[in-house]
Amino acid sequence: MRKPVRRTLTSLAATTALALTLAACGSGGSGSGSGDSKADMGGMPGMSTSSGASNSATHDMSAMGGNATDGDGLAAEQAGYRLDPIGGLPAAGTPGAFTFRITAPGGAPLTAFTAEQTKDLHFYAVRSDLSGFQHLHPTMAADGTWTAPLAALRPGAWRVYTQLTPAEGPGKGTMMVLSRPLTVPGQAADTPLPAAAESTTVDGYTVTVAGKPVAGQAVPLTVTVSKDGRPVTDLQPYLDTYAHLTAFHAGDQAFAHLHPQTPVGTGTGTGGPSLPFHAELPKAGDWRLFLQFQTAGTLHTAALTLKVS
Repeated sequence: MRKPVRRTLTSLAATTALALTLAACGSGGSGSGSGDSKADMGGMPGMSTSSGASNSATHDMSAMGGNATDGDGLAAEQAGYRLDPIGGLPAAGTPGAFTFRITAPGGAPLTAFTAEQTKDLHFYAVRSDLSGFQHLHPTMAADGTWTAPLAALRPGAWRVYTQLTPAEGPGKGTMMVLSRPLTVPGQAADTPLPAAAESTTVDGYTVTVAGKPVAGQAVPLTVTVSKDGRPVTDLQPYLDTYAHLTAFHAGDQAFAHLHPQTPVGTGTGTGGPSLPFHAELPKAGDWRLFLQFQTAGTLHTAALTLKVS
């Protein structure tokens, strides 16, 4: 009976590792809260922005660890830590700053964070119909106030998310996602969610996703990037990975953050064309995937709808 037991334990260990990989990719250091404040995408999918020099490629994805948060990212408070907006979103059609604090149990601003994918805090703004998406790395002032410079937003219902890991207090080392619904005043019209598809294009690149995700199960997904029918092999490190993949559930905007399994090597020009992911999406239905990847110093964001059974 030894061999069957060994296989069972191996399977359980692999499943646990995949679940942790999906939810957490913590790097070891703590930071001051500063980071780049460039919008990775504007109000509509398919835009790209220049990001200048590529990030360091020192992060080994096989060394990911830390404790992952439970839940779907739709709560404003977890374990006494809370997302507190300071004012609302900018007026429709006008770029502007959104300010907020993360408060610790007891109400004092949290100012010590453990970096995850090179950043102390990841900020997302997503429209309720999933037609708008911005991923930012805001800066933090000494008093714990964060400032996120948003590109112009369309009128309607939005949700803002913060992904963070406290470096002190009772939640130390626990990654959590805190979010709040907010509204941009004005005449709002929803955009129908695009139908589920296996591929999409952005900036001349074709992104294809292969896999059959099942709700609540760790399932492999493979993302392939090509251009003009040829495989792309010059993906540059972005946030110490070759791609950043975030997913939002249609209807309730539940959040999921997926990570590629391929470690970033040294130098550039070594990423792609295929990027394996392990996806554990908690709910059935349509999910809108936003894949961010970098080539020649330019960040591209591809969006497609994935059906989860």
